[in-house]
Amino acid sequence: MLRAGIVGLPNVGKSTLFNAVTRSRKAEAANYPFCTIEPNVGVVVVPDDRLYVLQKIAKTSVVIPAAIEFVDIAGLVAGASQGEGLGNQFLANIREVDAIIHVVRCFVDDDIIHNMGGVDPVRDIEVINTELILADMDACQKRLEKAQKKARGQDKEGIAEVALLDKVIPHLNAGKPANTLELDDQERVILKSFFLLSAKPVLYACNVAETDIADPSKNPYVAKVAQFAREHHDAGSTVICAKLESDLVDLSAEEAKEYLKEYGVTDSGFSALIRGTYDLLGLMTYFTAGEKEVRAWTIHKGWKAPQAAGVIHSDFEKGFIKAEIVSYEDLSRLGSVAAAREAGKYRLEGKEYVFRDGDVALFRFNT
Repeated sequence: MLRAGIVGLPNVGKSTLFNAVTRSRKAEAANYPFCTIEPNVGVVVVPDDRLYVLQKIAKTSVVIPAAIEFVDIAGLVAGASQGEGLGNQFLANIREVDAIIHVVRCFVDDDIIHNMGGVDPVRDIEVINTELILADMDACQKRLEKAQKKARGQDKEGIAEVALLDKVIPHLNAGKPANTLELDDQERVILKSFFLLSAKPVLYACNVAETDIADPSKNPYVAKVAQFAREHHDAGSTVICAKLESDLVDLSAEEAKEYLKEYGVTDSGFSALIRGTYDLLGLMTYFTAGEKEVRAWTIHKGWKAPQAAGVIHSDFEKGFIKAEIVSYEDLSRLGSVAAAREAGKYRLEGKEYVFRDGDVALFRFNT
């Protein structure tokens, strides 16, 4: 299961958000810096209404959704790359996740301490990015020294690493994260082996007050974050009210719906955040649907049929013969597999078929 790390400065709402999205109270949320020391981990279901449409078609009582893992990581401060605060621990923890949910405070509350003295989300973003970049520069310089020694011996791998590092280091020196550097496919493969912090994909989560959730466009901080993320990091942003979501943790679905109505919304941003994270990780969903169960399976975008089959069981990939495929759109519109067959929408695909989000599949294989 892939992991998304929730990061940000102290007291921006990371632990509150973690408790909200994981529907738990695992993480201590307190009004002082570093209330999170050891990272908390929670599994989060990816919201997908398609499962329940397929459930009716398959006539089953069992539904298994897709899920991703969220990690609540200790707050970072300026100087973390030099070990300030919990810097070394923060950097080690973030290195282990696949993507970053960067929580930025977009609300004013005099009762909640801001360790930088006041609310300025763009400044906060730059503080964390600077620390990630500084840590990466140090790692790249050490890597370069080793690669140069190998390159002098005409080692092909060393030569390729030196060539890439000669592009990466000036980019980092200019204050730009590694994930904004234009690279070809081969360079991306090499860069991945460097395990750079700033190479990880990022989604910025604007944490707003309850009064802003109905119309976040009126919050000037939200617009600034969206523009900055797009222009400087080629990244997306979403809006969530961690406080409001945390209030929903102990409520039933109906109670939560009524509670949200009081704020003029049907969703405070929880679903959008999780779907955005899922997309950020480069993932998509296909389904299996039968009398036993309806299940969402997580695969990477671009995977071919045998790889997709392999997430169910390695034998499915090794002995792959064909995949019986119907799209969710066609199956939900036609109402049954039999109707999909009659309409010519049910088909057999081979090893080169690239799965699409929403495919409903049945695999043929040899053991």
